[in-house]
This record gives sequence, C-alpha cells and structure tokens, in this order.
Amino acid sequence: MEELKLKLTDMAHGGTAVGHDENKRPIFVPFGIPGELVRVDVTQDKERFARAELKAVVRSSPSRVEPRCQHFGVCGGCHFQHMAYDSQLRAKQDVVRDQLKRIGGLKKVKVQPTLPNPQQWAYRLEMSFSPTADGGIGFWSPQLRQVMTIEHCEIMHRRLLEVWQDMDLALPGLRKLTLRVGADDEVLAAFEIDGVEPPDLEADFPVSVAIVLPDKTAASLIGNPYLTQQVRDREFRVSPGCYFPPSQSGAELLVDVVLAYANLTGDETVLDVYSGVGLLTTFLAAAAREVICVEVNGDAVADTAVNLDHTDNVSLYQGWAEEVLPALDIKPDLAVVNPTSDGLSSTVLNAILKMEPQRIVYVSSELSTLARDSKQMDRAGWQLVEVQPIDLTPQTYHVEVVALWQRGRKSRGAKNDGK
Repeated sequence: MEELKLKLTDMAHGGTAVGHDENKRPIFVPFGIPGELVRVDVTQDKERFARAELKAVVRSSPSRVEPRCQHFGVCGGCHFQHMAYDSQLRAKQDVVRDQLKRIGGLKKVKVQPTLPNPQQWAYRLEMSFSPTADGGIGFWSPQLRQVMTIEHCEIMHRRLLEVWQDMDLALPGLRKLTLRVGADDEVLAAFEIDGVEPPDLEADFPVSVAIVLPDKTAASLIGNPYLTQQVRDREFRVSPGCYFPPSQSGAELLVDVVLAYANLTGDETVLDVYSGVGLLTTFLAAAAREVICVEVNGDAVADTAVNLDHTDNVSLYQGWAEEVLPALDIKPDLAVVNPTSDGLSSTVLNAILKMEPQRIVYVSSELSTLARDSKQMDRAGWQLVEVQPIDLTPQTYHVEVVALWQRGRKSRGAKNDGK
C-alpha cells in the first residue's frame, strides 16, 4: 500500500477532499479538509485518479472540529462532522459551482452562498435502516463494507431515536425499514420486504406500521396509513413511499427559495412536474392563477388531493411525465420541476421546452444530473440566471439546489461565457 503526503486543495462531489500527486493526478481523501497537509494510504490506484485513506493530519485546517458522534468515520450517514458548519456551507457552494462548470460546461455561474439550516442536529424526520447479519438493523458502513449496528445518532430526530432504540425486530425477508416522525411526534414504520405478503406484526408502543410495495405505494398494517407534516403553518398528509424533505426547517427554506424565484403575481399558469404530495404546489397555488401538476405515484396523488382540498385552481395528472407532458396543450408562464436523482429525461425536458415557459425553476438533490440537464438547457438557448444551494441535510455532503432559468436571453447553441 503506497503512502503519500498530500496538500488537499478542493472538495469533490461526494464529500471527499482532493489533493494531487507529483503527476497532478487527483487523489480523493475522505474526512480531509481543503488546505490541510495530510498523510494517506492509497487504497484504489487508477491511471487517472486514486482513492486514499487518511492516516494522519500533518497540518490541520482551522475548520477542523471534533465530531460529535462516536460512530463518525465508520457509519456512512454523515460526512462532514469533522468540519465547522460555515466550512460545510462553503464546501457545498464550491461543489455546486464545480459540477456546473465541469459537467454542465457553464462558467461564471452566479451561485449564491449555501443557505444554512437553522437546525443542524437532530433534524432528520426520516431514517432508513438495513438488516444486519445477526438479525438486527443498522446503517451501511462504507469502511466496514457491511451493515453496522449503532448506539446513537446525532442527526436523527429525538423521537425517532427513542422508538428505534426501543425496537425489538426479527423479520425474515426484511430489505429496508424506514422510520418517520410527524408534526405531532407520531411515528410510522414502513417495511420493505421480499415478496408482497404482509408479515404478522405486533406493536407494544404507539406506532403506525405499513408495508411499502415495489411500486412505492403502501399498505397499512397497524394504525394510520400516513403521517402529517407541517411547513409554514400548512399541514401535509404524507404516505409511506412518498418523498418529503427530511428536515422541517430545510423544507421551509426550500419553499421560500422556490417562491422567490417563481416571483408570482397571481396571473400566471404554473406547471409543477414531479409534484409529490403537493408541498411546493400548495404554496404555488396560493400565488398563481392556475397550477397544473404531474405525478406518477398513486399514494402521492391521493395525498395531494387531501393537502389541496382547500384550493380550486389546481389540475392534477397522474402518470409518467414522459407520457403526460407531450399530451398537454398548455403554455405555462412558469415550470417548476423537482425530479428524482435521475434528473430529467430528454422526453420530459424537450416537452417542457416546447411549451415555451418564460422561466423554469429546477429543484435538484443530485448535482451531476442537474449539471447534465443544465448543459442541454444552455444549448437550447436558455440562460441560467442564478443558483441557490440549500443545506437540507447538515453534516452530510448532500445539498439541495434550486436553479432559476430564463428563456430567450441568448442565441441558441451559444456557450455560456458569463458575460
């Protein structure tokens, strides 16, 4: 195993610091901080890059702090507990800018400073667990290359922590267990198992239980088949298998940024693609003339119908966006898209661009696909006005990004040179 001394210069997407060897080959080092001088052991040696394990910090960064969690560095749930919070925010801003430049080919993009999350610890409303070899549940450890049991978690909501520590679970065929806590501290346990036959379960403390089917719809086994979340004084029913931001304070930041970029006056028609349970839809509908939603998950559509029962200006289409959008004969003023980590397919992107909205607000939790789609939008003649990173999940490398695009500001096919 080769040992190197490196000066770390940057942070890469994925939470690793980057240094370069004497041949200028990038070396990716988990738990390092840009500016540090470190000793590392190379663990994966490739022609164009290498991965290494941090052995010692020779000269530390002023941003290095003592991690709170005893499992940090082994458990794979957190990546940045060794960094002061303001450094985490700067690192995320830098990574957003780098991904848009390297993958998207966009230079001098206006990337705003990452919005800090007011709740940096004990914020996660949802946690997923995997079965361990001895029949328990735990988190996947990249270092151990197996699921490990843990005793404590610093980012888990305290109510979830209580329930998880009280659980006695022995369920053959378990693939994943997801725990969620609602606004009233009610807890829902969602099981994903091999097959679709519901298991026999008993609960000796207040908890709702559901089984999540392969299509991400759910069947209730015990208690309520959903939880209620609250954002900006609005309540949202959320079923198992349906996405909702894992941080309440982060969800509020997301809503605020999307509404600011939407800049609605009350006369607009808004297209909301991948609308989920209607989190963004609710606030868009309150500020627009009409909102048209597209969502494929049947449970999310049912949740949206409940969450928007107070509105009369929302049309909701259930189906794959690739099938629904080309069939819609609309000319929205604004399109809001919030795709999965796969980003926008060419069919979806082309259908939206063909509708010729004046602006597109693109919400993404995966920088690489956002950058890829940004390249296509740039080539189609759209201008990336501004990008706002949001720290939805502190202590991790993940970052939520909201990008504002404007139509018709430059010639088609022109390169974004920042001028």
